[in-house]
Amino acid sequence: MATNDLQEMAKATLGNNINLLVYTGGCKQWRTNGISNSVNQIYKVENGSITRLVEDDGKDSLVKPATLTRFIQYCTKNYPANRQALIFWDHGGGSISGYGYDEKNASLGSMGLSGINAALKNAGTKFDFIGFDACLMATLETGLMLNDYADYMIASEETEPGIGWYYTNWLSKLSADSSMPTIEIGKNIVDDFVSECNRRCAGQKTTLSVVDLAELSQTVPASLKSFAAGTSKLLSGSDYKAVSDARSSTREFASSSKIDQVDLVHLCYNLGTGESETLAKTLLGAVKYNKTSSSISNAYGLSIFFPYQRTSYVKNAVSTYDSIGLDSEYSRCIQQFATLETGGQQGYGSGGLDVSGLLGGLSGTADTGSVDFGSLLGSLLGGRSLDLDVNTASQMLENNRFDSTKLNSWTTEKGHKLMKLAPEDWEQVHSLQLNVFYDDGDGLINLGLDNQYSFTKDGALLGEYDCTWVAIGTQDTASGSASNVQPVMFNYQDALVEGNVMTTTGTVPILLNDKLANLVVVFEDDLSSGTTRNAYVIGVRYDYGTPSGEDAVPNAEAKIAELQDGDSIQFVADYYTRDGEFQDSYKIGETISYHLLNAEDKLDAEGHERPDFVPVGNLVVGYTDMSALQDKLIASYLFTDIYHNEYWTLPLINSVN
Repeated sequence: MATNDLQEMAKATLGNNINLLVYTGGCKQWRTNGISNSVNQIYKVENGSITRLVEDDGKDSLVKPATLTRFIQYCTKNYPANRQALIFWDHGGGSISGYGYDEKNASLGSMGLSGINAALKNAGTKFDFIGFDACLMATLETGLMLNDYADYMIASEETEPGIGWYYTNWLSKLSADSSMPTIEIGKNIVDDFVSECNRRCAGQKTTLSVVDLAELSQTVPASLKSFAAGTSKLLSGSDYKAVSDARSSTREFASSSKIDQVDLVHLCYNLGTGESETLAKTLLGAVKYNKTSSSISNAYGLSIFFPYQRTSYVKNAVSTYDSIGLDSEYSRCIQQFATLETGGQQGYGSGGLDVSGLLGGLSGTADTGSVDFGSLLGSLLGGRSLDLDVNTASQMLENNRFDSTKLNSWTTEKGHKLMKLAPEDWEQVHSLQLNVFYDDGDGLINLGLDNQYSFTKDGALLGEYDCTWVAIGTQDTASGSASNVQPVMFNYQDALVEGNVMTTTGTVPILLNDKLANLVVVFEDDLSSGTTRNAYVIGVRYDYGTPSGEDAVPNAEAKIAELQDGDSIQFVADYYTRDGEFQDSYKIGETISYHLLNAEDKLDAEGHERPDFVPVGNLVVGYTDMSALQDKLIASYLFTDIYHNEYWTLPLINSVN
């Protein structure tokens, strides 16, 4: 991916008024001839090629702040200029994880915001703009931290397509007019990026925004403080549910990684308070330009960390906020929310998936009985007040509870298996998904989650499963028919409805050339006819995991890469023994090979990959009928409540037409 972007830079028309310097490292294998796989180097892009300036800059990790400082100081000393810009190229993880993943120093994780802050402070340079050609870095926290070092930030809220920014056009335009206003440079970068991604990366969620950091720093902190204080007032009263409802329905980025990064404007709209409306207006004023692909909605240009899926990251977030000088009011707000959510989890939690319930034993969702929330909250607060009244909070928790015992039984009416819940029960439910398992005799293979469910006209949940599931196979180039079709583990992420078309995105875990990764899959369904119009793999994302340790945070999120001709794909799934013991990843089906059906069009006459190349692969995606295996299939609905507790129903009927 870096090689392709370097080629785009080299194709730009650059005059003597532009010095384009590139620091390389952190990669085990470069595809650009001459770039070292063992040491860091510095290059200058000029005259259609790249020229090496520094042969050996050592082996320091590229996620070490000192490495970044050293590069900036080298540039300003050896290539002084009237205007400066800095671009971070690699993976990104937003406010919690920060920037970068050095393949040769994987144990170091990423460079967090506090590390970036230290590096830029030590470098002592002010930039026209700082950009992130990396995933998830368009956060409010990043923007406020960068204010002392740049006029503008250019970054993406969502994970980036692997092709990254398209460098040729905007660099050529800048060289032709080096006095171009920075906002115009930013607009050119955004327009080129989104246009190229729309053309070459169909179905991918593309976002990029230009943020005025001076306006952001002058207007947003006061509004954010009022927003946090107003939200804290709701939490310290009895309106945790209102905040939780707003958070759960807000556009979330990299949701499968559970980094809890959401669009802040959308969160403000969903919360609907006076303070949140003011903050939304202020944020939109600071975001000077924002563009997205049609496959994503409610992405207004800046995200923020707000806990919900994984409250354990709050400690790390608060530490980061302290180091970059973010107002403590927001830290208190998210700590309050996390404390109340954790109270609901410890008081009402189901304890996770109970295999015995699916196999016909006790369901594992029994009534937990009376809970002493006063003592529970006292232990969670650990002597801190956080402006939470224990008695008020305890009463709130007691009044907002999903009665999971109602999932222990189904009723049968007119030959249909039904579950009837009262409106007040549904108000405690945030999500509902279908979870399918395969019983191999020794345990259960988890085939994942999908947004498939049906209700009767009177609002009862239908407890029947049609024995179809997501499957992937290969297309025969000669006949065009599909072969090697096999069910896979599919994990639903989100769905976007526009008119009569619903676009659903999910991931499929695989071993890609023996490395853990996820295929990213898209379904386009026609709601008027109930049929799937199109289904395809849009790319692959490597799974870099999470460093070990109590306070460890996930590594940066990998960009969505293109599959390469000859890639080996082995599907994997989660496996549980009949005793309920999780056995990690389990290989399912046969290994298949990915091939480009138009591989001959990939390279130009000089042997370089064409920038306009759109790969057409041999993978076929759809739903397969598994009715022949219905006696071994177990389907259950997964309910998630307002505290992000998860509960599974007793198995559905496998109803085959």
